[in-house]
Parts: sequence; C-alpha cells; structure tokens
Amino acid sequence: MDTNVINLFDSMTAANDSGFFARTYPAIHTPANEITFEQNLLTVFVSDLSKGLMQAEAARVQRGEIGRATWQVMGNRLRAHIVPLLGNLPAQSFATSDAQRLIDRLGEQGFTSTTIAQYLVLLRKVVMHGVHTGVLREAPLFPKVKVRSQPRGSFSVSEYRAIVAAARRLRGNSHPVLSRLGAGERFWIAREHLAMPDELPWLIRWMVNTFVRPSDIKLMKHKHIEVVRGKHVYLRMNLPESKRHSQPIVSLRPAVRVYECLLAERREHGFGGADDYLFLPHLKNREHALAVLNFFFHWVLDVTRLGKGPLGQSRTLYCLRHTAITLRLLYGQGIDMLTLARNARTSVNMIERFYASVLSGEMNVGLLQSRRGRMS
Repeated sequence: MDTNVINLFDSMTAANDSGFFARTYPAIHTPANEITFEQNLLTVFVSDLSKGLMQAEAARVQRGEIGRATWQVMGNRLRAHIVPLLGNLPAQSFATSDAQRLIDRLGEQGFTSTTIAQYLVLLRKVVMHGVHTGVLREAPLFPKVKVRSQPRGSFSVSEYRAIVAAARRLRGNSHPVLSRLGAGERFWIAREHLAMPDELPWLIRWMVNTFVRPSDIKLMKHKHIEVVRGKHVYLRMNLPESKRHSQPIVSLRPAVRVYECLLAERREHGFGGADDYLFLPHLKNREHALAVLNFFFHWVLDVTRLGKGPLGQSRTLYCLRHTAITLRLLYGQGIDMLTLARNARTSVNMIERFYASVLSGEMNVGLLQSRRGRMS
C-alpha cells in the first residue's frame, strides 16, 4: 500500500494490511445520509466526499467487486492532484469550471489525454458520492476530454536482441549513480544492491515469451509455474488475479528454458521453493522489488539508446508485454485475436487499440498475398 494513501485517509486502514477487512468493514457500514445529519451541508468539502468515496469503495473491495489495487490507485490519484486542488472547495459550490481547472492543471503537467480522462472519471465519482449521500442535489455537467489512444513503444526483434545483449554485458556492473553518491549519502536502493542483477536478461526474455504484466512479476512464485511437456512444451502459469482476469497463461517454448536456468540459479542460492518469488526473491517488499527491476531496465535502455518508442513514447518494462503480443500478431501463424487476448488476460478491443494499431499491412505482406490450396 502506498503510504500516500494512508497520509490522505488517516482514519482508514491500508487495503493490503492483513487485518484490512476486519477493521474496515464495520467502519463503512454507516447510514448513507449520515453526513447530512451530523454536519451542516455548507461545511462539507470535496475532501470529505473523497474520504466518503474511499470508504464506500472499500466496501466494494470487500465484496470482491473491485480489486485492492484499483482502490489503491484511486487513493493515490485523489491525494496527488484532486484533493490538493479542490479539497478545500465546499461541495455545494462545485461547478463545471472546477472540473475544467483539474483538466487544465493536469494538462500543464504533461499528462496524456487518457490519464486526464481517468482523473475526470474519478472526480465524477467523488461528486456522485455527494449526490448519493444527499450532500448535493445533482452533479453539474462535466467537460469532455477527447482521448487519443497511443500504443506503448514495443520493441522490434533487433531492438529486443540489443537490450538482452546489453543486460548480459552489464551483469554485476555498478550503476553509474553509485559513483555520484557522497560518503554517507543514501539512495532509495541500498548500496550493496546498486549493481546490475544477474536475472535482468532472464526477466526481459521471460516477459517477451510469457505475455505477463510487470505487476505479475512482483507476485509470481514458483508454485504458480508448471512445466508441461507433451506435443508442445510450454509453461502453464496459474498467476494471481490481475485486472479481473484469473485464467491460466500459456507461455511460448523459449520461456521453459529461461525458467529452468532461473530455477537452477535460485536453488544454488537457497531459493527456488514453492513460496519463493521468481525475481529478486530476497526483497520481501514486492513494490520495491518491481521498482528496482524498472530502475535497472532503464539503465539498459539508456545504454542502448532505446528509451523512446517509434512515436516518442517513453519505454518501460510494460513495453516488453506489448512486444510479446505484437510479435505474436506478426509471426504467429494463423493466430486469432480472441485466443491471444485470453491468454494475455486482456480483451480483443485492447489488442486492437493498443497492440494491433502499430501494425501495417506490409508487415504481413506474405499472409495478405497467400492463396488457399485447391480442393481435391
């Protein structure tokens, strides 16, 4: 749980706290219109509605309607921009112009139209919470944001090979930031961990051959992985639910070799048990582990000068997932989008909007010009 959420909602408990549901559930079952009896409506502010919304959404987490991660993201966004800008505004004074202020502020800070639209949806939820609790009679009209979907910068085959090779060359090397740290100066990664981890080349190859999200990486344990050897050789991955998807994922064959090498190395160092994590298993804080992997991946991108995608997008670990899906669309013989989408735990619509949108007809000119054989 991001401590930012806790700082904003100091009366609430973190969603990933082991006692989260036991302590939060009783607190959220209060009459929906309680605020109208206990407070003068003129003293109810947008920050009050934000807290009330988070409590109501915590109930949805408990019922399994939304995931804890979604609840956490809402809290982070409220604290980061909505409450600082609009929190002190009396709820009954909220107007369309206030929503526009948020749009303008986020635009000035360089947020994409997609992200701004997501903030606007959250702000509307805050306002509608006021309507549902009787603080507001109705919600004002909200401005519209034209969303232009931009695919993440997936890697070409040559770029993929280049970043794997660079990650291998850098293994064991100290990160440049270490030489810039003064005596006694602290960094968010411990000094003893400021060297390229041996597993980063494996991580890159793993993601391109398994379709997983970075958020899967931080939670993935050996007990989630099963090697299947039959007509086809692959990994069956029963991963924790992500983005409301819980189906097993089937890997490509190269992922089996990557996993076997990784597992052998892990066992040499006392890891590799069913409940041990695949990547950076010595780091128990998994948010920190994922941040460390991202940090070193950016070093690889800096060295290879591949930090920007073909449309100027900033590349991250997530681009490896996009690479996996894009390469399947390019080179998977006869693969259909529904099969690919289900195996990647996404939707056909997302495949078309963010993955297939970067493909051109010329990339599969052979398939376009192919002919069916004559029927005998």
